[in-house]
Formats: sequence, structure tokens, C-alpha cells
Amino acid sequence: MSGASISQVARMLGIPATTIRYYERERLIPPPGRRHGRRVYGEAMVDRLIFVHFARRAGFGVREVRELVAGMSVETPPGVRWRSVADKKLMAIAIKIEQLEESKSLLERLARCHCATLHEFCENVRQDARDQVENQEKRMMT
Repeated sequence: MSGASISQVARMLGIPATTIRYYERERLIPPPGRRHGRRVYGEAMVDRLIFVHFARRAGFGVREVRELVAGMSVETPPGVRWRSVADKKLMAIAIKIEQLEESKSLLERLARCHCATLHEFCENVRQDARDQVENQEKRMMT
């Protein structure tokens, strides 16, 4: 590939051209070369875009991706970069999943709520809290 336009690269990667411009603005990719005032992307730049877009899809924030690609060259083995951050991100995602499952459970309970008064609702919440403490104590004893 001698040099593709931003629209060609966007089509090739299945992302909007605005996403590529955003990555450039956020310094996730270096400024591309220009031909007749238009951005031109070589194969190495397309590879870097794929890497950056994959990291974003995997849940890495802009700052994290910026750190991930800092000093990255064509010779940099991507596996080394991924291994350095994947375990930490997996732990963060596991915590987030746990929080989302708890939120889902609470919302499902709220959808079944037939409490006539706020006091009745609060009593149910208090009882649930007591039950949770009791269950945790039982698990700790076993």
C-alpha cells in the first residue's frame, strides 16, 4: 500500500473517518503524511490504527491507549504491550461486571416491587441488608 486516503482507510477498517481524525487529535496515532494537502496513510499507519482501534474496543481509555502506544515502532512486538496491561484491565472489567450484575439484580427486584409505602420499601431493604450480612458470615465460617 503506497498511500491510502482517510476515506479508503476508514472503509477498510469499518470505522468512520471522524474516528481516525479523533485518534490523530488525541495523539494516539502520529500525524499522517500529506499529498496535495490530503492525509495519506501507509501500511504501518494502518497497522497502528488497527492496534489503537482494537485497544479502544477492548475497553482501554484514551489515556491508557496513549501510554500503550508511547514509543511504539513497527518493530515493537504487540504481545509485549498487551501482556503489560491486559491482566490489570481484566481485573477492572471483572469488578465492573460484578457491579453491573448487582445493579441488574436490584433493578429486577424494583420491577417486582409492590410496596404500598416508603416505610415498607425501606423495611424490605433493611431486611435484605441483614440477610446479606448473615450470608457473608456463614460463608466466612465455612
